Amino acid sequence: MEFLRSRGSAAIRGVRKRFCSVRLCAAWLMVFALTPAAAATDFTDIWFIPQESGWGVNIVQSDSFLFATFFIYGSDKAPTWYTALLTFDGTRYAGGLYRTEGSFWANPWNPAEHPDAVRVGTASFAPGIDAYHATLAYAVDGGGSVSKQIVRQTLTRIVLGGNYLGAQAGAYSNCATSSQNGPYEDTFALDVTHAVNGSAALTFTYASGATCTLSGNLAQFGQLYDMPGATYTCTGSLAFTTSAAVYELKATAQGIEGRLAANLPSGCRESANFSAVLK
Repeated sequence: MEFLRSRGSAAIRGVRKRFCSVRLCAAWLMVFALTPAAAATDFTDIWFIPQESGWGVNIVQSDSFLFATFFIYGSDKAPTWYTALLTFDGTRYAGGLYRTEGSFWANPWNPAEHPDAVRVGTASFAPGIDAYHATLAYAVDGGGSVSKQIVRQTLTRIVLGGNYLGAQAGAYSNCATSSQNGPYEDTFALDVTHAVNGSAALTFTYASGATCTLSGNLAQFGQLYDMPGATYTCTGSLAFTTSAAVYELKATAQGIEGRLAANLPSGCRESANFSAVLK
């Protein structure tokens, strides 16, 4: 179990002065200051059904609130625009569905032609088994209701390759030795390679003395990537090879972020969130 102790919080406190440069410490402070907010999935994306191309819903998330814009069609097959204001109730996001009107787009905007939004029904967005699938339901008063299984829509390939500095917050659980269970923190330098064919490798060089590589094929879902069958190999102060899941991997304005989960050869389970900024 030495490999677990080497990544524990006590070990990190011991190496922080020795390994932490000014830039690395700045990255560490920034990432861990944001850890609680970053723990929730961000559903911001375009969502649709691949077999029903031509309609969809744009989701923009702000904490526990979703603003949704629907581009759908009326009974006359004419384009129809609704918006929804959805608040998280513990299991799903739910709220009112609204219709708005305004000035003809080619004319100057006239406030008198823009009455208050009219509530015409209800809508809900229920996250699915992962961050890439959801159930969208909406009902228009007097116009029926629908429920659809939707996914994120991928627009273009997002390149993740680069060199980064960052930090990781994780935990070990289900260990046979109970003292090995618990949280850990570490800082790292991260090298990411991302090939056109989808293969990728994330190599973390940790301040605690380990080098770990997660490699496999990435599947893209909108803004997010998923690597469910990653090979997870560590050397140095950690020493093991196993499989892992890397999920909700995303390019950010300043770098990269994601999550990982793995069953380690020792019997422990590791789960972690990580985030980094470009060098």
